[in-house]
Amino acid sequence: MTCKLSLANLAEIARTAAVPAYRRDQLKAGILHFGVGNFHRAHQAIYLHELFNQGKDLDWAILGAGVMPGDRLMKEKLEAQDCLTTVVEQDNNRSAATVTAPMTGILAAPDFDAIIAALADPAIRIVSMTITEGGYFIDPATGKFDPTHPAMVADARDPAHPKSVFGLIIAGLRTRRAAEIPPFTVMCCDNIPGNGEVTEATVTGLAKLSDPDFAHWIHENVAFPNAMVDRITPATGEREIGIARDTYGIEDSWPVFCEEFKQWVLEDKFPLGRPALEDVGVTFVPDVAPYELMKLRILNGGHAAIAYPAALMDIHFVHEAMENPLIRAFLAKLTYEEIIPVVPPVPNTSLEDYARLIESRFSNPKIGDTIPRLAQDGSNRQPKFILPSTADRLAKGLDVTGLALVSALWCRYFEGTSDSGKTIVFNDASAERLQKAALASRTDPTAFLALGDIFGATGSDPRFVSRFTKALESLRSNGTAATLQRYLDGKLAD
Repeated sequence: MTCKLSLANLAEIARTAAVPAYRRDQLKAGILHFGVGNFHRAHQAIYLHELFNQGKDLDWAILGAGVMPGDRLMKEKLEAQDCLTTVVEQDNNRSAATVTAPMTGILAAPDFDAIIAALADPAIRIVSMTITEGGYFIDPATGKFDPTHPAMVADARDPAHPKSVFGLIIAGLRTRRAAEIPPFTVMCCDNIPGNGEVTEATVTGLAKLSDPDFAHWIHENVAFPNAMVDRITPATGEREIGIARDTYGIEDSWPVFCEEFKQWVLEDKFPLGRPALEDVGVTFVPDVAPYELMKLRILNGGHAAIAYPAALMDIHFVHEAMENPLIRAFLAKLTYEEIIPVVPPVPNTSLEDYARLIESRFSNPKIGDTIPRLAQDGSNRQPKFILPSTADRLAKGLDVTGLALVSALWCRYFEGTSDSGKTIVFNDASAERLQKAALASRTDPTAFLALGDIFGATGSDPRFVSRFTKALESLRSNGTAATLQRYLDGKLAD
């Protein structure tokens, strides 16, 4: 027997899943969150749900918001189930479902005026976001705000009617200043090095295009704490919807599946206060950077490393990639020999133990994470997760055979077919030019490295070019499996 997810059905749902210990009418929104996707609902929303279950800080509930076309669909689906979400945690040895209810409502484009009005509400003291690594209008080669992006140009021309997250934030702050309401804190929850600083650069960079004085006011008065966030959260498909229905009896049109592990490390910079997240496991530190670099280089870098050999070998699930002895050994050798040596120390943390934890998390067969998810958006992920390690090693005069192989695998992937000849479906905003460069690299390997906005100076370093070229030649002549074996045998650098 199944029942539709709704507030009215919580008593029945409680037979198979944990349900909120708090009531919806007890909550008041104190956080407006842009990007109500799977990761947000498995991470930030879960922490708040657990806090509310303790009867604490009920005035810090979430009001969702979105500016992308897909956010309208999310709004419709969530509103149809009273903004409830079924979160299914899946570890190697257990699975459990929890219905969460920390969201009071959701706003979405084209209701931009409603979003600005909500941002101006004094009750909103934090504005948070999960809008993907590529959503910050930053030139990946320079790390600087890109004022020429069409979305930024449009918002700068008409700042009173913005369409982007950052234009809306600026409009909300301007309205608050005019009404003498203190500014909210802006809290980024995306996987970006120095994510608070990057967010500030985009907000002030956009504001400067139309009002330099206001941009300076934002810099002086608005807090942008850095954060490290972590929880493996695959996309939702028919598999997940079916498990929620068949295993837990819950008809949820957009359930969230995730691993049991979660982590949030956050700078304590909240002038208007914050929920007591430390009571539910959030770590507050004066400097997030060491934790952030560890996670970005080892976990996200590891995801990027296994995605492309797995795709070229027609492997669909992440745990299946980890079951392949070549890919598993490739990840281990790359991590311990090339990545960990250029990761700075982390307080009270063993990098080797962390790497073993990551290996275990990647191997979880229940989570159902997919290689296509890991392979998407490489034009934004490679410059953040792989190339910084490459650049650091080159700066220290260290070899980059494994890291260059990762880049070569990415190039080979964008030729468009796997080793068996199967067509690869891309999911990257830069897919067309990436494939063009990858195909051109068949006659000139440096054609792919010439993508300056991605590779920057690293792409022209002779040591990297040499390693990349040899790896790419091996992938084409010997195939992915044999090339991985050559790397493991120490022969790829010959």
